[in-house]
Amino acid sequence: MHAVSTQTLFTPLTLPNGCLLKNRIIKSAMSDSLGDGQGNPTAIQIRLYERWAEGGLAASIIGEVQGDPRYPEKPGNLILDDKAKTGAFRELARRGSANTAQLWLQLGHAGALAHLPISKPRGPSQMDFPEFRSEAMSRAEIETVPECFAKTACHAAELGFGGVQIHAAHGFLLSQFLSPLFNHRTDAYGGSINARMRLLIETVEAVRAAVPSDFVVSVKLNATDQLVGGLTEEAALKVVAALEGKGVDLLDISGGTYFPGAPSSSERNTKGPYFVEFARTARQLTSIPLMATGGFKRHEEAEAAVRSGDVDAVGLARGFVLDPCLPATWKAGKSSPAFPRFDTLSPGGMTAWFTMRMTDLGADREGIVDRDLDEAVAEYEKRDEQRVAIWKKRSSGH
Repeated sequence: MHAVSTQTLFTPLTLPNGCLLKNRIIKSAMSDSLGDGQGNPTAIQIRLYERWAEGGLAASIIGEVQGDPRYPEKPGNLILDDKAKTGAFRELARRGSANTAQLWLQLGHAGALAHLPISKPRGPSQMDFPEFRSEAMSRAEIETVPECFAKTACHAAELGFGGVQIHAAHGFLLSQFLSPLFNHRTDAYGGSINARMRLLIETVEAVRAAVPSDFVVSVKLNATDQLVGGLTEEAALKVVAALEGKGVDLLDISGGTYFPGAPSSSERNTKGPYFVEFARTARQLTSIPLMATGGFKRHEEAEAAVRSGDVDAVGLARGFVLDPCLPATWKAGKSSPAFPRFDTLSPGGMTAWFTMRMTDLGADREGIVDRDLDEAVAEYEKRDEQRVAIWKKRSSGH
């Protein structure tokens, strides 16, 4: 019998560099805050990614892995530099790629949003808000970024990871350069979208040139900053077109930014996936395989997005935190997990709840599914405080 030609969620996907993904379901990057405070993987973190691999996903992306320890997003971030404990990273790579899963590191640099207790934030331009402040990077500092990302990617390849994702979304450094909200420069890295995307393009080219051809290079890009004065869809489409031919294996479309007054993507009221329509338009401008991340909660939504041909893969994060075996659940025809609802939600409360749930999964504490929100926030904040102290010791060379 002739096979149906339409792609489904469980059809394998071959990326441009020859890497084979066994299906179209990817655990998108989240800041899991599970590093040891010195930038190294912990046993709980390694077990968490192993569990996700065992659950049947095609690839998993570890969020916010820093190559430069001076600009972290959180004190629980991993740091892959010359001081890293390579044995722990190798173990993470090995166990997180069980069951033919791919494990990729998201290359991060928080820039203007670097965590103040352990950083002196620097971004495209000087900014001063009650919530955050940053100094402007010099031209010389900007020019070190592509090389730093490339070096981190090389470390990742040597330690057994399958690829990297260059983070140019959600208001972190490369996203800051793309966004007129953050980037007020008047030199070659600011002004028109062609100038604002220059650092991203240089970084992609440097990473691709530095790693083996069979090592995946992905990019995460905002479709829009979802804020007046930010990156628009029209400008983002120009970035998509400019990435064509640069050796990108997968383009992950997301949106939203961490900026004073900005709603987070995950707390939007919109029903259903957010960025599939943008991907449909982007499809006309590039041959790079496309993935959309944001708003996928049900099997039917993910299946429809892939079947339509608008995207080649779907990215989910919180669904995997609620059900680490989500692909197996969907393949068996069982229902998608129910998302928690809270009567009142403090800023960052949802993030804290899901982060502590990841800690529970990595510790094989399966039963704690109805963790109290206030308790989760308190635990999350206490752990960050402890790790800030540890991080400061590392950076002072003790």
